[in-house]
Amino acid sequence: MSKTVAELLVAQMIEAGIKSIYGIVGDSANPIVDALHQHQDEITFIHVRNEEAGAFAAGADAQISGRPTAVLGSSGPGSVHLLNGLYDCQRNGAPVFAIATHIPSLEIGTGYFQETAPAQIFADCCKYVGTISTPKQMPRISELALQAAILERGVGMVIVPGDVAALKVDDELVQRPIITQRPLIRPADVDLDQAASLISDAKRIAIFGGEGTRAARAEVLELATKLNAPVGFAYRGKDVLEADNPNCVGMSGLLGWGGAAEAIAKCDLLLMLGTDFPYHVFLPSDPTIIQVDDNPAHLGRRASVNLGLTGDVGETLRALTPRLPERSDRSFLDTILGHHHKSVEKLQTYVEHVGSGEGLRPEMVATAISDLAEDDAVFSIDTGMCNVWGARYLKMTQGRRLLASFGHGSMANAMPQAIGAKIGSPERQVIALCGDGGFTMLMGELLTAAALDIPVKLMIFNNSTLGMVRAEMMVVGYKPWGTDVKNPDFGALATAAGIHGERVETAADIRPAITRAFDHPGPALIDFVTDPRALSMPPETTFEEVKGFALSTSKLLFGGDTAEVWEQLKSNIRNVGQVL
Repeated sequence: MSKTVAELLVAQMIEAGIKSIYGIVGDSANPIVDALHQHQDEITFIHVRNEEAGAFAAGADAQISGRPTAVLGSSGPGSVHLLNGLYDCQRNGAPVFAIATHIPSLEIGTGYFQETAPAQIFADCCKYVGTISTPKQMPRISELALQAAILERGVGMVIVPGDVAALKVDDELVQRPIITQRPLIRPADVDLDQAASLISDAKRIAIFGGEGTRAARAEVLELATKLNAPVGFAYRGKDVLEADNPNCVGMSGLLGWGGAAEAIAKCDLLLMLGTDFPYHVFLPSDPTIIQVDDNPAHLGRRASVNLGLTGDVGETLRALTPRLPERSDRSFLDTILGHHHKSVEKLQTYVEHVGSGEGLRPEMVATAISDLAEDDAVFSIDTGMCNVWGARYLKMTQGRRLLASFGHGSMANAMPQAIGAKIGSPERQVIALCGDGGFTMLMGELLTAAALDIPVKLMIFNNSTLGMVRAEMMVVGYKPWGTDVKNPDFGALATAAGIHGERVETAADIRPAITRAFDHPGPALIDFVTDPRALSMPPETTFEEVKGFALSTSKLLFGGDTAEVWEQLKSNIRNVGQVL
């Protein structure tokens, strides 16, 4: 018996290992929703309140479960809502199969109700976009989209008009099996020999790793031990390389902490392993740089790389490390570790400090969450100041995992990512660190958690301001404006939505409230009223940044023309920089 386009599409999803599809029903999607209904024991439809949140959730599900996940948007606005979340999936390398249904095929090009141009809209945030305009294209187009999502690590999309989705596939093309395993590659021996020669000649070697080390933790630590090299990491490498690593020296970049910046600045050879770290200003220009990445397009596009090696990090290091002599000199490593430990001590300043009385110290809140979370917890973290607290105060164990909008930097990611992570790995504790701005942007997903009884733990850092934007304004000398927000009692809001909710305003209540939320069997939300003046600067602060912050502060204090105030502050600017 022949199947409809929609039925064949769902059968392919099941074959590819997809267990969940996120979205909202709509008339153009009805044939696909009906086909999903027929297979609800094999693939679960998760009804979200906004398709953008569905895409965020699908990406998190895929990253935590390790299998492809799907998302659905109906014609016009329904699909357009997917856009921001799909950008996040694409830039996080999450294998997501997206279905964008379309207006009736006979109406395309006429300015019909809800008509958009989905092939153009989604071209930049997908590895593949294909339109199914006739049943005769099945299953070829959907195969290509699924393969792109899985093998190229990103979004593979099919666009299908609702009327076409309901048609029978009478002349089905030869169906090929869906390939679900990516091949592993390594560099040629001649390139490995060149890398070994450069490393052997170096005196001060540092390692900087990212997401590409996820399946190569043991190999990276073995190399670091053999070379007595400090190991720093990008944000996406924190949950891989921080835990139980005696050579760990923290993070570099805007969220950085510890000795990583010092290691990168003082080394004479830098090994960049599996990282497409975007901020080239934090990467050095003087040392020799060897970069390893399985995507050749990443080699040398951020830093001045002397040798680029195309290959899986694990495969590459398994071939490279035996070529290297073991080093006994620990002087560089010990110097960097000493710097690192002093920096970490400074970070603890506000962990036990009650603060100014203007709200809780967010460092104290983040540390308490970290201390009380399970050893295999998944943390999703909102863009903004929450990323600072997560990067610096969540302590990683080998079982813990971090999710964020790493490459896209979108607000509102934490709560929907938590929902997807919990569905993708229901046995693990999932905790979202939400900024008040990000949480309120997609606050409707609180109802998704409540309606489906998804036991995510939502920790709201409520400082009534867009804190990161405020800091960005101040560091260049602007008086903050447009960053303040007026918030309700989020704990009461959660209670009204039917989930466990509390509001915390005193330091003594932080840990008891977190414990109650973690012990609660269903979804829970804690509204922490935090200090809006709690800011955090990068590990390396320039004179101009300090000057800008001082000027901005003077505007807040005195208003008007700040030239005279600046002259008064210049003599003390070094002290201001030390405070920051």
